[in-house]
Amino acid sequence: MSLIAAEGLTVRYGAQTVLNDVDLSVEPGEIVTIVGPNGSGKTSLFKAIIGAVPPTSGRIRRKPGLRIGYVPQKLHIDPTLPITVERFMRLTQKVSRKAIKSALETAGVPDLLDRQMSALSGGQFQRVLLARALSTDPEILLLDEATQGLDQPGSASFYRQIEDVRKATGCAVLMISHELHVVMSASDRVICLNGHVCCAGAPAVVASAPEYRALFGTGTGGALALYRHDHDHDHHHHHHHHHDDHPSEHPDRSDDKGHAHGRHHPQEASQPEHAQEEATG
Repeated sequence: MSLIAAEGLTVRYGAQTVLNDVDLSVEPGEIVTIVGPNGSGKTSLFKAIIGAVPPTSGRIRRKPGLRIGYVPQKLHIDPTLPITVERFMRLTQKVSRKAIKSALETAGVPDLLDRQMSALSGGQFQRVLLARALSTDPEILLLDEATQGLDQPGSASFYRQIEDVRKATGCAVLMISHELHVVMSASDRVICLNGHVCCAGAPAVVASAPEYRALFGTGTGGALALYRHDHDHDHHHHHHHHHDDHPSEHPDRSDDKGHAHGRHHPQEASQPEHAQEEATG
């Protein structure tokens, strides 16, 4: 069964509808990325999924007993506060030193156990947040623009680490990102959101969908050309692209046949790339 599924999800804040009739699901072991302009409801969707915002209509179904690991967009820690990485990871959860070490290793920072949090670089800090989410052995990771503030190489490195985490643990990943050029090749499916699901499917297919281009233009075309080249090369010659590591267990899912599902809304063509900030911040 799906780990998480939204069915006809609508969320309103007063008179403002931020999500309208959204359907999506995340299956075990897959990486799904949600993209969309500012104000498109991405953060509200995450809040609904974790139960922080009640649906106005529709529902969220979660697998019974589902373990969720959450990596926030940002977290401020007083730089004058003396706290080690190990102590930080124990602040709100009981976890053994062995589990902490294992999580840090999976997150790609095995040597930070005794380091002061205030001494970490931006990339190290985000990986510690990732390790903290991994320390409870989640079945699904939720990442809310977890690379905000990192430079492009740092972001690309973080997303490669997410792929490694999936391979090592088998956990699913649902992430929000504005960095289309880096997340595309790391994702099994992409969902383009603008208050509703505009289109969804395999990354290269969504990037060429008219609904997607109406929102983002063709600015990611070069990155997608590179993605397609790498995918074709690995698929035909080396047979170890990450899509091959996780063959679809859902033969009826048309995303895997290379089709983007979309609802065409002509008015979206005038949607600015940077609309108002999310109503929830």
